Amino acid sequence: MSPAPFPYGLIATDLDGTLLRGDETVSPRTRDALAAATATGAAHIIVTGRAVPWTRHILDDLGYDGLAVCGQGAQIYHAGEHRLLTSLTLDRQLAGLALSKIEAEVGPLALAASRDGLDGDVLVGPGYRVQEGPLPVVAFQDPAELWSAPLNKVYIQHPELDDDALANAARATVGSLVDVVMAGEGIVEILPLGLSKATGLSLAARRLGLRAADTIAFGDMPNDIPMFGWAAHGVAMANAHEELKAVAHEITASNEDDGIAVVLERLLAR
Repeated sequence: MSPAPFPYGLIATDLDGTLLRGDETVSPRTRDALAAATATGAAHIIVTGRAVPWTRHILDDLGYDGLAVCGQGAQIYHAGEHRLLTSLTLDRQLAGLALSKIEAEVGPLALAASRDGLDGDVLVGPGYRVQEGPLPVVAFQDPAELWSAPLNKVYIQHPELDDDALANAARATVGSLVDVVMAGEGIVEILPLGLSKATGLSLAARRLGLRAADTIAFGDMPNDIPMFGWAAHGVAMANAHEELKAVAHEITASNEDDGIAVVLERLLAR
């Protein structure tokens, strides 16, 4: 007996706070729901703010061998072939100008940056608070090191402003030069202008012959807003940022409570 039809040809899932639980694992229930949906012919694409070097070990652990959109849309990575298909870099001169303008507005920033490539380092400067975990970083002291090789993005932190306030201030100051997104706790990023998860997902979907109208997307942070705007149906996790919930078509359970599986099981049961 063939599987029942699934209403979407593409399932796009964010990684942290969405597909992954707090311990960076995917629950058996969510794995089973995704397997059941893809068994009907639907494709699954992971869409994450993490650059490839911080993503591929998770994809390997999951046994994921499809396309992944990484670096907020900058990179399309073929997990099965361990190959970077496309990669967009940040204009370093423009990024430096943007940083100087932001600092003129809000004061000194702590900086980090993600270098381009399959093995690109994440550079962390003085005062930048790195979340605890297994992800490798390289410390730098000389600001010139930040600009010595191609970058996908720059991370900024402020000693007093919270993430939302910093992102809003940066966007108001340099929004015509670069894009600014809040991607998680302590993670405010400067990206090439016009880059988003939506642009990366649209390119990956095109490679599979799929369209926005075929897509259901799951996410939890403001950097998922463009993806929700592109997809036919956007589902925010219960733990999602309020800005994302405001534009979501529906809100499901949290990432710890199998929110993706709750929706997929309902759609599969129709």
